[in-house]
Amino acid sequence: MGRSATGRVLRDRTAGLLLTSVVVSGFGSSAMSLAAGIWVKSLTGSDSLAALALFAVWLPVLFGPVLGAVADRLPRKPLLVGANVAMALLLTTLTAVDSAGRIWILFAVLLLYGTSSVLMDAAESALVAQAVDAHLLGDFNGLRMMANEGVKLVAPLTGAALCARFGGTAVALLDAASFALAAGLYGLLRVRRQAPAGARRSSGMRQVWGSPVLRPLVLAGSVTMLCAGLNGAMLYAVVDGVLGRSPAYAGVLYAAQGIGSVTVGLLAGPLLRRLPERVFAAAGITAFALAVGLRALPYDTVALMACALIGLGLPCVLIAAMTAVQRETPDAVLGRTSATAGTLMMAPNAVALALGAGLLALVDVRVLLPLVGAVALLTAATLVTGRRGSLPAGPRTSAAEA
Repeated sequence: MGRSATGRVLRDRTAGLLLTSVVVSGFGSSAMSLAAGIWVKSLTGSDSLAALALFAVWLPVLFGPVLGAVADRLPRKPLLVGANVAMALLLTTLTAVDSAGRIWILFAVLLLYGTSSVLMDAAESALVAQAVDAHLLGDFNGLRMMANEGVKLVAPLTGAALCARFGGTAVALLDAASFALAAGLYGLLRVRRQAPAGARRSSGMRQVWGSPVLRPLVLAGSVTMLCAGLNGAMLYAVVDGVLGRSPAYAGVLYAAQGIGSVTVGLLAGPLLRRLPERVFAAAGITAFALAVGLRALPYDTVALMACALIGLGLPCVLIAAMTAVQRETPDAVLGRTSATAGTLMMAPNAVALALGAGLLALVDVRVLLPLVGAVALLTAATLVTGRRGSLPAGPRTSAAEA
């Protein structure tokens, strides 16, 4: 059944176009995310400003509920097409960034880049729930995760190579082309227009917090991503202090994690049909927790296996939570609810990256890793033993074809 369901997703025209757009835009975004820091470093020589480039992209995540509300107010297909076209045009302005004095242009574009990403993710999540069969949402979200992680195996290296050979402008133009192509793919979608909502719209936070289905999954996702951020902050301490390798070895560990994430993307749909979402999410968090603890051991083979296991386990709670959001939330507030859930789960990751750097100055990494793993393990146990409930899905609006 798992194979046939995956095949049904891939054969569906709308789902296929959505997944293709994820691959296309994800490739450009992954390439740009690494190249931006390299670009800033090469122009300014500042490590702090290079780190700030990534923070500029992450900052709009904090405003997810507001941006999600905007996505609910606008027709989703035109929003996705227009936002992609706007970003394609905006990225071409980066051809003017040729000195440290013009680096502010890059930071301004990166802020808008992050804003558009949050806005488009909210609109796309709502559109997926509208266009994809509810029984196939787990399969679609798993394949979407696989596509996202798959491009990360090659796109960052491509971006770094282009940036080193031709400069950051080449990567910006590549990313602009990927946005333009994604806009064309979204334009081919056949989706239904949203009917104007007559009822009062509640906030995304109220939808998440008031649901006995969504609340535990999103909270578990928040704590897990906090642990993931702490784990990520310790990467180079593990590479150098535990494994005794050069910093370049981090690329090998990233690749192992990517392979795990691609694998779980294929397995998510079939597993979500056989397991309750809480159990699926808790199993993934448990695998992640054990793997984080194993990273304290000074063996290359163990480190590679642990990274693959992190890649396999970490996405589970995200896939389960977003699938539940799409299934349980009324269409009129799905954009803001999706964005709110995304903010609650992803913001702790950004905070933990900074927190982890401070903790490393005080505590040995071989002590920190088991502690982080223990927190994640407790989260998994709480998720499966906590109170259960069900929130009836609200009515979805429908109207004429776009």
